[in-house]
Amino acid sequence: MLLPLHTVCLRSQTTCRRSFASALLKLSRNRDNANVSHFSHSAGLSAQTCKTLLYRKHGDPSQTVQLEDVDLPPIGAKDVLVKMLAAPINPSDINMIQGTYAILPDLPAVGGNEGVAQVVEVGSLVNSLKTGDWVIPKDAGLGTWRTEAVLAENDVISLPNDIPLLSAATLGVNPCTAFRMLSDFEDLKPGDTVIQNAANSGVGQAVIQIAAARRINTINVIRDRPEFPQLSDRLKAIGATHVIKEETLRRPEIKELFKTCPKPKLALNGVGGKSATELLRHLQVGGSMVTYGGMAKQPVTVPVSALIFKDVKVLGFWVTQWKRDHSNDERVFRAMLDELCSLIQQGKLTAPACTEVGLQDYSKALDAAMQPYTSAKQVLIM
Repeated sequence: MLLPLHTVCLRSQTTCRRSFASALLKLSRNRDNANVSHFSHSAGLSAQTCKTLLYRKHGDPSQTVQLEDVDLPPIGAKDVLVKMLAAPINPSDINMIQGTYAILPDLPAVGGNEGVAQVVEVGSLVNSLKTGDWVIPKDAGLGTWRTEAVLAENDVISLPNDIPLLSAATLGVNPCTAFRMLSDFEDLKPGDTVIQNAANSGVGQAVIQIAAARRINTINVIRDRPEFPQLSDRLKAIGATHVIKEETLRRPEIKELFKTCPKPKLALNGVGGKSATELLRHLQVGGSMVTYGGMAKQPVTVPVSALIFKDVKVLGFWVTQWKRDHSNDERVFRAMLDELCSLIQQGKLTAPACTEVGLQDYSKALDAAMQPYTSAKQVLIM
């Protein structure tokens, strides 16, 4: 049996809503049967097996993640049977496997916090979903790196199935993070400016596109690299107002840039270290810097003058916590997804650059996802 519903829990908690460890007691059945068959998506589905990327200890993903056949449980009255379609490999997924993330699952655990699935069977008391619906997880820890799953109706939320597969698979984390940061910290109006580092990341690309749809200027900072001109052109093609190198933040030409757009009200920091400090220096008086990541693995240093004389606000954001804070009011989450999906349908929000990899080639995908300066998100296709 493989059913890690709500298995991610804070280490300070003593229990989760469902114990993954006990659920895996049935793993042994069929695991060693090389000829085991996958269930057919037809009437009369019964407990069968699925292929799963599982890890039993924390450590290097290349050493700990294994592809295994595991049992599916029966479908409860309020459960749905889904076929996973695609699931990305995000930095948070890697950190969970390594054991360094803020929340960790009980072991053994299924990898993956994000992805899109299709409903193939519903329990007798399910009323919000139907066969054929596309769904994504509401929260982290569902375990998306597998071919099929039986999930509680309340653990997933539906999406329109006429949007591109890669857009659906990568919708739940990065675009939601970008949407909330652009919506919740400053009252941004058309013509206002946002500055961000890590502009070529998944979050950064979503920020560019959502801001462009709202007619908000973006100053997008990326590290220098040989392909900088091509990357700059690509970001401008999706709506970036300006694309600059990190060094430009410390040079006089940044003053020329601010002759064409106002100083930013909002800075979005996914890097930390000196890069974050430079973003702060260019904020308007009373502006906000929101940190959502720390790729440089260096602390954020805030100049005293920025706090005293510019009254800047320094805050953090974690989309997982936002989802949990709003778990009792699905309307807010639903409204955000509807707006994001509308942008996708209008061609105003596209998936980041992705490399599609078959589940059997997971080792190659994990290795690629851990490389520095990676320019494409690895997406497992089931």
